[in-house]
Amino acid sequence: MGSCSKGKGSECVRDTIKKIIAAQDEVAERDHCCDVSCERSIRDLLSPAGAGMGDTTIPFTLICKDCKPFIGSGARFANNMYQCLESPFFRAKKFVDDKKDCVKLELLIPINGGSGNACHSKKGRVCDFLDMSPGFYETGVCITVDLDCFCGISCLSPTTPEPYPTQVAPAPAQD
Repeated sequence: MGSCSKGKGSECVRDTIKKIIAAQDEVAERDHCCDVSCERSIRDLLSPAGAGMGDTTIPFTLICKDCKPFIGSGARFANNMYQCLESPFFRAKKFVDDKKDCVKLELLIPINGGSGNACHSKKGRVCDFLDMSPGFYETGVCITVDLDCFCGISCLSPTTPEPYPTQVAPAPAQD
């Protein structure tokens, strides 16, 4: 992946996010309120005969201007305690400003062995989080980001995230 120059990266990320939100909104209204690329994922999500039939989400990762993956974090309150969640996978929810510079993203957590816990990667590599996951949990944890902070986006195949389990074990302690 090349380096970003003169803010061009944030514009292409912004344009792709716009397309993802439009495609997801179209599917939600219709259904219920290279081989791997964002264009292909958008096409598959919208295709009635394609791989995205019935799917509602295009998971994606963002690349910061330092060429490292962006790992979002947040917390959710369940079972009378807070649980910290970290993930490089997101679902675009909506733009939060008129200029379309800021977008609300929901953290998606890979389903890893059914535990529902986020992987904690010390290296910050996307693949350390995925670990042969069959899909994603929707967490309801949203963050707002400025798209000018990113110069790359990588989309996964369309999917429908499962509800995040209410009974989860505490996250492992960090070293």
